[in-house]
Amino acid sequence: MSFRFKQFFIEDSKCAMKVGTDGVLLGAWSPTPALPMEGRECRILDVGTGSGLIARMLMQRCPEAEVEGIDIDEAAVEQACENGVKVFCARLQEWQGSYDLIVSNPPYFQNSLKNPDEGRKTARHTDTLSYAELVKHSARLLTEGGQLALILPAEAENEVRQLAAVENLFLTHATRVYSKESKPARRVLMNFVMATLRNDDITIDTLVLEDEKGGRSLPYQNLCKDFYL
Repeated sequence: MSFRFKQFFIEDSKCAMKVGTDGVLLGAWSPTPALPMEGRECRILDVGTGSGLIARMLMQRCPEAEVEGIDIDEAAVEQACENGVKVFCARLQEWQGSYDLIVSNPPYFQNSLKNPDEGRKTARHTDTLSYAELVKHSARLLTEGGQLALILPAEAENEVRQLAAVENLFLTHATRVYSKESKPARRVLMNFVMATLRNDDITIDTLVLEDEKGGRSLPYQNLCKDFYL
């Protein structure tokens, strides 16, 4: 299926996990890294890129940066390439490089019933990339002052924050995402910075996706206005 955004198209017919709200949120919410002082190119890595949606959004937002994606699903890698992303079939645990920003909408089901479809199981479950591995290997690849931006189930917030602190990745911003004001938070957007000293200046805020009529709320529209038609 093809999804049209303001400046690009995304085809996801070969991908186990389709274009969805989580990816759009992270692509629009993620910080954009400052240009490196040494005159080198700014580098961004999208871990588990799938169709390449988040990578394409960051290519739009950071046209001066080199944006790369990695994924272990060969069909997804082929699809992301077709969607205009520089992508490699690789595991984060074995990847090498140096990045100013790493983003990921990672596998998130830890204890739920496995999907019989192998592609969807790999994309949705943490068996192939646990939160601990995601944090550890992102820290290994980040430059000093580099950032890690994630979208996760709301219940994973404290666990991932603790895992990150062990790797000198300190939370700077968390946005708890609610489908409706009357329901519990279902996702959390989290941004960490690689630093030698602990950071206590943390922004915690919320985003409600639906307005009282069931449409996109004004804050959601404003966040994604450069992408949604």
